[in-house]
Amino acid sequence: MKAAKLQDMGTEELVDSFVNICLAQDEALLDDEVVKFNRLFDKMHAIVEELRARAGDQRRALLPLYKHSNLQVRLKAATNTFAVAPDEAQRLLRMIADSGEYPQAGEAGMTLVNIERGIFKPV
Repeated sequence: MKAAKLQDMGTEELVDSFVNICLAQDEALLDDEVVKFNRLFDKMHAIVEELRARAGDQRRALLPLYKHSNLQVRLKAATNTFAVAPDEAQRLLRMIADSGEYPQAGEAGMTLVNIERGIFKPV
């Protein structure tokens, strides 16, 4: 997504796009479509950066997604809000890691390990 287009979107629209990207990522994971997943990752990153750049760091708008029915949505919401809600994000990542629902459980566990080791530094 182009930055200019993202800047024209409201926060709610960005959150909706974030959810749609997560759902598409989930499908790509199930279908083993790595190229599609990576393309979606780039789009998600652009949305998160746009939310972060907004006054007051609007990544907090992703916090309600912690209760979304889709595990991929919850995982990406937690990962992308760690800097603004570290305790809540860590709890959710731990729950996902402990769930045994792969591949998300594996990613959540590795994210926690990488945070612990200082490899992943949420900003």
